[in-house]
Amino acid sequence: MTLTWDAAKKPRAALEIRKLEVPNDMDDAHVDGLTARIGTVRSDWTLAQVEALFDLPFNDLLYYAQGVHRSHFDPNAVQMSTLLSIKTGGCPEDCAYCPQSVRFQTGVDAEPLMALEDVLEKARIAQSHGATRFCMGAAYRGPKQSQLEQIAAMIRGVRALGLETCATLGLLTQDQAEQLADAGLDYYNHNLDTSREYYARIIHTRSYDDRLETLRHVRAAGMKVCCGGIVGMGETRHDRAGFLHTLATLPVHPESVPINQLVRVAGTPLAEGCASKPMSVFSWPVGAWNLVNHGPAPTTRIALP
Repeated sequence: MTLTWDAAKKPRAALEIRKLEVPNDMDDAHVDGLTARIGTVRSDWTLAQVEALFDLPFNDLLYYAQGVHRSHFDPNAVQMSTLLSIKTGGCPEDCAYCPQSVRFQTGVDAEPLMALEDVLEKARIAQSHGATRFCMGAAYRGPKQSQLEQIAAMIRGVRALGLETCATLGLLTQDQAEQLADAGLDYYNHNLDTSREYYARIIHTRSYDDRLETLRHVRAAGMKVCCGGIVGMGETRHDRAGFLHTLATLPVHPESVPINQLVRVAGTPLAEGCASKPMSVFSWPVGAWNLVNHGPAPTTRIALP
């Protein structure tokens, strides 16, 4: 399950902001500072302010998130995107949630990079089903030059169909990011996954700073950034706030922010026993409720308009 905020912004009616009643120990000055941030794009959020958004009464949180959304986007439009795994399995990384890691016995076999025409045929099918963005994902730590050249041809081919292009290929150097930009790549996806503090419990083969460096390379190359995370990996609400704080304090906010609910896969370290707390007693499907009530979906909309 994924919720993604995208950047096809359209000016809408301004959001009416009343002073927040935050049920914690923040003083008036801090509450006023939080109120001033709602509806504006800024990179000076404090962690306490992001955490205060999580403390809002549920209906207030939805009210402000929906208001911010309507002030920047067509409220009834949803962009359809398709993600294709162009190179599946055999990844050397140890991301605890991922069935494509060579380190886990998940039944996912390593496959070679798909042929150009096969990728373009999948893109045509996606377009015929209403998709306007086509994302190509490869299970790499980072692409080799020969692989990058083949993927650049895919990007050019997909763009020629009239689709927006996105790729997620792992870590990038500055030169690699520039090659992808030269090929016409619109978006590059590279998720932070969780907070800096919790990250080491999920991944050991690449650092949080490695990921941030790739985001800097992507931005410097002139591409749009797609960067989000996963909920349900055993993280706390403080971790979710920390993750959003990192995104909200980047010099330029990501244009797309995918918020994913963990899908447990047998054979991965997170296959069992990693349900995040607290959970709701409501009868909604746990994944959807986790994204909205205890998850960062509406908070993301406010912190990253």
